[in-house]
Amino acid sequence: MLLVVDNGSVYTDSIIDCLREIRTDHKRVLFDKITESDIENSSSFILSGRRQNDPMMNAVNSKLIRYALAKKKPLLGICYGAEILAITLGGTIKKMDRPRHGIYEACVIQDNLLCGKNLQVFESHSYKVATLDMHFDRIASSDACQFEIFQYQDQNIFGTQFHPEMSSDGKMLLKNFTSIK
Repeated sequence: MLLVVDNGSVYTDSIIDCLREIRTDHKRVLFDKITESDIENSSSFILSGRRQNDPMMNAVNSKLIRYALAKKKPLLGICYGAEILAITLGGTIKKMDRPRHGIYEACVIQDNLLCGKNLQVFESHSYKVATLDMHFDRIASSDACQFEIFQYQDQNIFGTQFHPEMSSDGKMLLKNFTSIK
């Protein structure tokens, strides 16, 4: 079962709607309600975006990232989920000169399991991943975000700076992610 960690994003309902459309077995749990059983019984994870910073949220998401890495379970960090993925594993984030909101193009620069071509993606953020540890591979970038999609080494651990649940191309990316074992 796919565990969707609800970090309070206004777009989390759209993730759930997309998972229902593609008939993916999933469970949605608020970040502060996750149990050890939820973690251990999950085959993969999605970390949603967020509305505001919360130290407990950061700790819970970092723990899940380290768990997925150690157990070699697929994980997709979306927006904030990508940012906490980068920070947890040695990267940094920074505030953008101006917030980004709307549909933009992400240019795919490396073969990957999530997408095969450039994507029209929905962005809604004022921070971005600024640097990544050397163990990450950059998969896609845009004019404002160098790391639109990235992957941790050869593991199925990915981050998307954008919200895939909010565009047709992004929904296909989510479908591809859910097919990874």
